[in-house]
Amino acid sequence: MGLLSNRVERTEIKAGDHIYSWRAAYTYSHHGIYVGGSKVVHFTRKKDTSDGINSSSSSSLSSGVPSVCPTFPDCGFHQSNSGVILSCLDCFLGNGSLYCFEYGVPPSVFLAKVRGGTCTTAESDPPETVINRAMYLLQNGFGNYDVFENNCEDFALYCKTGLLSLEELGIGRSGQASSFFGVPLAALFSTPFKLLAAGPVGMATVTAGMYCAGRYITDIGVRKDVVKVAVEDLTANLGWRRCPMERARGKDCDALASVASIEEEKRQHL
Repeated sequence: MGLLSNRVERTEIKAGDHIYSWRAAYTYSHHGIYVGGSKVVHFTRKKDTSDGINSSSSSSLSSGVPSVCPTFPDCGFHQSNSGVILSCLDCFLGNGSLYCFEYGVPPSVFLAKVRGGTCTTAESDPPETVINRAMYLLQNGFGNYDVFENNCEDFALYCKTGLLSLEELGIGRSGQASSFFGVPLAALFSTPFKLLAAGPVGMATVTAGMYCAGRYITDIGVRKDVVKVAVEDLTANLGWRRCPMERARGKDCDALASVASIEEEKRQHL
């Protein structure tokens, strides 16, 4: 367990693990669910998978899967108009190293991590449940890809926990997104405390503290706006993201969002 992330060997991962690999000199990481048999289910932009190719130049969180895999003929499988894709482990990693996302970590460990998107205080569901969610979403999709609200890490977090935010807060469950917003916000909100900080070192300490606090309160294991959603109901809960497309097909968005409304009413009455 490192301060940056948790690097592992291929022999150490098990089916149902949430894995990731850093890209572009640790600028960002790409996440997926290892389903066994050297296969990974992960989430990318739909346009990146339209011809079975994930180009790293066309998406900030793409996987770099080549057009033809020399090892597995089904590598790159996906449903039409879906960004959920099945890849072999080699193609998922590209030239990157393998890391394992950590679940159920204590707050002290979470706060000690330098980067977001490496761990959560939330507990993982059993491996068979995780794999079932990933394979179901491979066939049914995971809504529209969004770098900040619905990205590859959000996909893996949902597969592992079944937790979904029913409120549009402008930020998803992704620790990477929280870190992206956390740095400028930490600097902004720590400004009023500059008179209390003794010089640059004090300011840096205050900013770092604000950054860590911001990451913690947005962690999926701490947030209060998330509920457990069965994977079979997920399409309806993501209906607000898919409404324009469904309208074009003559479908009713209100019907798609019915489950989300029911879950919201339950939460308000708890």
